[in-house]
Amino acid sequence: MTEFLTLLRKELLRFWKVGFQTVCAPVLTALLYLMIFSQVLENHVQVHGVRYTAFLIPGLVMMSVLQNAFANSSSSLIQSKITGNLVFVLLTPISNFQFFAAYLLAATVRGAVVGAGVLLATSWIGGLTMAEPLWVLLFTLLGGLLMGSLGLIAGMWAEKFDQLAAFQNFLILPLTMLSGVFYSVQSLPEFWQGVSRANPVFYLIDGFRYGFFAVSDATPWLSLGVATAFTLMIGLLSFVLLVRGYKLRS
Repeated sequence: MTEFLTLLRKELLRFWKVGFQTVCAPVLTALLYLMIFSQVLENHVQVHGVRYTAFLIPGLVMMSVLQNAFANSSSSLIQSKITGNLVFVLLTPISNFQFFAAYLLAATVRGAVVGAGVLLATSWIGGLTMAEPLWVLLFTLLGGLLMGSLGLIAGMWAEKFDQLAAFQNFLILPLTMLSGVFYSVQSLPEFWQGVSRANPVFYLIDGFRYGFFAVSDATPWLSLGVATAFTLMIGLLSFVLLVRGYKLRS
């Protein structure tokens, strides 16, 4: 247990020590998105009877959670690989599960901290209330775990920073930006609605938004089922790769 707590503390301090970059910068980015989109669309768009600004805020919060959870585990792992200090972690008597859990928990905490920062910085603008707080917490946890697991996979696979950037730009960014953060998928043509519903991140965004307004594009239980299934699947894959030492011990 001591090994797990030590690694967890190291991963938490890693992002907290540079909080201006890892927490404040994403909050500022979300605020800029909100200012631009709300100014342009507030008087022209209403979704499920909700003002557009209020509708947009939960999407921005969850997008921040997902992107920062991914960034935490992926950047930590590849930095350790490139600098060569990962060997000192692998030589310790820490189990594979403890290693896996520490990285995932730290990624989830960073995502939640950034998400909370975005929510605090924007909620006064949209006048938000939480209709179903438990759903908000549940989807925050699932989102952090899912993207933390994807971050581990990316960190193991990438051998240099530009490969990690490609993984983020060509997979993570499209998944998050095209998941209903800025719009309701019901406003899309039928074909693109189908494409959106094939995106697992859509269910995280939609379920999270349900926690605020008790309305959503998909039923919350469907969103919970899909999000849980993908989280378990990606989590299992990342754990198996970790146990096999994929690109870590070679």
